[in-house]
Amino acid sequence: MRVLVLLVIFIYGCGQGSQPIPYGYNESAGEYLKLHDNTKLYYETYGTGEPILMLHGGVFGYISEFAPFIPVLSEEFQVICLATRGHGKSDIGHEPFSYEQRADDAYKLVQHLKLDDVTVIGFSDGGFAAYKLAAMYPDIVKKVVAIGAGDDPPKDTPGNSNYSAESLLSEYGDFFKKKLEYMPEPERWDESLQMLNDLYNKSSISKETFEKISCPVLIMGGDSDEYSTPKEFLAVHEYLNDSQLSIIPGCSHVVFFCNFPAVWESMRPFIGKNE
Repeated sequence: MRVLVLLVIFIYGCGQGSQPIPYGYNESAGEYLKLHDNTKLYYETYGTGEPILMLHGGVFGYISEFAPFIPVLSEEFQVICLATRGHGKSDIGHEPFSYEQRADDAYKLVQHLKLDDVTVIGFSDGGFAAYKLAAMYPDIVKKVVAIGAGDDPPKDTPGNSNYSAESLLSEYGDFFKKKLEYMPEPERWDESLQMLNDLYNKSSISKETFEKISCPVLIMGGDSDEYSTPKEFLAVHEYLNDSQLSIIPGCSHVVFFCNFPAVWESMRPFIGKNE
């Protein structure tokens, strides 16, 4: 279970009172993308310049986890943060979750905003969605930064992800009760979690996806990541034609909360951020 993700986001969230911008719940920056099936996806936009699309992690993840990045990126770029289905203020929809679906949703947002191309920064689930977006729509992805998303080859047997509303509220009630207040369909949250379980237990992203990616990719991860080993990050690097690899020592899954300066110094030259 993504326990560490919860802990760091919860700890960071406790300091929201001193943070002037409520990322993920900022009405002045938020808008909705309406899809063909009337599913609405929430997104926020900050800054101006070349566009950067940010895709957050799953279950515990949301736009708010990118709070360390948004202020520095928006000094020079247009930062677009998409809330994926079943997270925060986005609808769940009625189709099974998949990384192809998430990539397609992101593509529709890029089209909606009339952007020629984007740099994509994805964390965890968002990193896998970024890989799929680059593989499926190479013409619109300029670069990818994938954080905490290593090689995930096909499984011999289904995984053991078993998130449920009951268990999460029992263990992390305060954290998720606050999130439920903003969800457009809180009564369907458990259904959404079961769809995420199916995604995690059955999906894979490996060589067949990576070999379709033609843009430059920066793969980042902690050397103690709970979900991807350094060897699995290295495998992605070796599958890709144009990639860089950054392993942050002493950090687990959420490397940008563990050591943001190291993450930022690895990322800054890759995305072209000035001093």
